[in-house]
Amino acid sequence: MMMEKQKDTEPVVRKYGPSTVAVLKVARLSDMGAFMDAETGNTSDDILLHKTQQTAPVAVGEEVKVFLYLDPKHRLTASMRVPQMKEGQIARLKVINVSKDGAFLDVGAERGIFMPYAGMRGRLQIGEVVWAKLYTDKSGRLAVTMEVEDEMRRASKPATDIKLGDMVRGAIYNYTDSGAFLFSDQRNIVFIDNKEMAMKPRVGEIVEARVTYIREDGRLNASLREIKEKALVSDADKILVLLQSRNGKMPYSDATSPEVIRDKFQISKSAFKRALGHLMKDGLVEEKDGWTYLK
Repeated sequence: MMMEKQKDTEPVVRKYGPSTVAVLKVARLSDMGAFMDAETGNTSDDILLHKTQQTAPVAVGEEVKVFLYLDPKHRLTASMRVPQMKEGQIARLKVINVSKDGAFLDVGAERGIFMPYAGMRGRLQIGEVVWAKLYTDKSGRLAVTMEVEDEMRRASKPATDIKLGDMVRGAIYNYTDSGAFLFSDQRNIVFIDNKEMAMKPRVGEIVEARVTYIREDGRLNASLREIKEKALVSDADKILVLLQSRNGKMPYSDATSPEVIRDKFQISKSAFKRALGHLMKDGLVEEKDGWTYLK
């Protein structure tokens, strides 16, 4: 409920507030559209359902399901474009705006639904698509949250017809201290350990991962890293490309710090040493005084 103080009168208690869905009766029609009965007993409180916010014609006395929001002048306004998901449901939703307090996500309604900062998983960017749940907050307004772990478990299915080495595709929906969780296109929950990620994807990002373990409960462990044989060739290629771009020399060798190696090549120090050793064995490069040179 909203309370609004009027001059020389007691505060008016309003039954309806912004960011809510309600079924309201059409009280009267005008050139602008329809005025919906706000049920305060005062016609000046009626809520405008503008013609541009109507998805079908309405008639006096008709009960209409509407989404309520504040217009640019902070007036309570109605639209027949209501959220396309129910409370408690989860869906992949697009981020349409961000602020210091949170973000706004598109649920198919006239306006975006607010996600408070406490419900976010990392800092969101406009245009990203993330798993989120629609709920009603303590003030009675619709809101969304990325805290969807319980809903993911209920919506998931045990993995079947999947074998080690298979690739699974899905969106990252959460991180813990140990790694990332992915919800696959087959509705499997997939865990990716930190050591199995050369670079951490953003929450909401769609990735492909290689299955490394199938648990008894049907959940999967997976890796974003290439298998070692392919990774060795790929890592060696990265070194050769950089050498060629620097006229055949680079200030990196097996003595370079792991932090610099990861920042420059996006691989671990051990992977760099394996690839460098492979190139040296093939007679393609040599090391001298902390530098690496093409031969």
